[in-house]
Amino acid sequence: MPISNVVKSIQNIMRKDDGVDGDAQRISQLCWMLFLRIYDTQEQEWEQIEENYINIIPKKFQWRDWAEDSEGITGDELLNFVNNHLFPEFKNWQLDETSDPRKFTVKNVFEDSYNYMKSGTLIRQVINKINEIDFVNQKERHLFNDIYEKILKNLQSAGNAGEFYTPRAVTQFIVDMINPQLGETILDPACGTGGFLVCTLENLKKQLSNINDVKQLQKSIKGIEIKSLPHMLAVTNMILHGFDVPDIKHDNSLAKKVTDYKAKEKVNIVITNPPFGGTIKDGIEMNFPSTLRTKETADLFLILIMHILKPGGRCGMVLPDGFLFGEGVKTRIKEKLLSEFNLHTIVRLPNGVFAPYTGINTNLLFFEKGIPTQEIWFFEHPLPDGYKNYTKTKPIRISEFKLEKEWWNNRKETECSWKVTIEEIKEKNYNLDSKNPSIIKEEKEYNSNELINKINEKLVFAKQLLEHIKSNI
Repeated sequence: MPISNVVKSIQNIMRKDDGVDGDAQRISQLCWMLFLRIYDTQEQEWEQIEENYINIIPKKFQWRDWAEDSEGITGDELLNFVNNHLFPEFKNWQLDETSDPRKFTVKNVFEDSYNYMKSGTLIRQVINKINEIDFVNQKERHLFNDIYEKILKNLQSAGNAGEFYTPRAVTQFIVDMINPQLGETILDPACGTGGFLVCTLENLKKQLSNINDVKQLQKSIKGIEIKSLPHMLAVTNMILHGFDVPDIKHDNSLAKKVTDYKAKEKVNIVITNPPFGGTIKDGIEMNFPSTLRTKETADLFLILIMHILKPGGRCGMVLPDGFLFGEGVKTRIKEKLLSEFNLHTIVRLPNGVFAPYTGINTNLLFFEKGIPTQEIWFFEHPLPDGYKNYTKTKPIRISEFKLEKEWWNNRKETECSWKVTIEEIKEKNYNLDSKNPSIIKEEKEYNSNELINKINEKLVFAKQLLEHIKSNI
């Protein structure tokens, strides 16, 4: 059975349980169970590799001991074990600087996890479904990304706070263009489920040649995520891809004063899709310079990135159209960005890339620290033939970035690309909303139905724009 079907079957089982209310709880329930299953598989590998290995998870709580047997404990006995033994075990661990770092990983995952299910019989059914996935099989391990995509696409509330699932094609393209090198430190300060980090890891694995390289890699990739569910998914994802102790903090990147970051905390690379369209808690904006304060999360993340990049550091990130044409604080942020960084490329993405979460148009910004911007190259990503926009069922694919990749190191103006000088940008008061000069709009007569559809589209856009403006007041 395909992995996506296994996830669907698990969610259907959970729907029968009186204790699980809604997709968010179903996903949270599934995540801690998957984590334990995956961690036990990983521990079995460590047992084979490390001499005199001491298990992180005590024997009676190892998945193989209480969950692997399809005819094992069930009903009230299983419910009692989970609620009164398993969860208290991990939540009550007392750890200090002498503890194995891997213990912190397990404890952090369970700090904000709960067992929502009330039926031990249904818990057993879920466990047996999870056991159908062979996490020892490397092919199925890589297919685990499909579980993440299935989980996130089913979580309809994913975009309510401004954060959206980033299509794999977008994460892969950004990482490919940034081209991280072994020895560089890479951070995603809003890492979600770890999509950018996993892409980075897979790229860097190609550069490994010895055990010291592996150790260096383990220290190179860092993430921060404020929400417990995506944090748990990110940790699990990184463990599944060979990270013994994923450096993913369960924290708010914006909660620290940007001026308090020390040199050793700064990084070579930032790759991220920060939440946008949402607003922060009162007082968070006080962690930023007075002239750049705002409640728009994406703007604050950009300011943070400008502070934490080392000289010569580089960034690839997703930002909405509103940043490009925005005024006021946004103008001051753009002025600082262009005077202290080389914003060399903006890839303009078409509508629907983040469907179904949002219809807001987005852009990929690439910049380097230490050299002022002299000119910005724009590349308008074309839709495939026959597409009016991307949709949930017709998502963007990595193969469609072939045009950008072929153009990247041999830049010239085409029907998709053009450049704008810093003088032109200053004349427009740092409005970066540059339109493709090669596209000449043809006049067209519309019938009544087409006019109604056009008006509806404008009304939807106006509503989104109004919400975006309100979030910045």
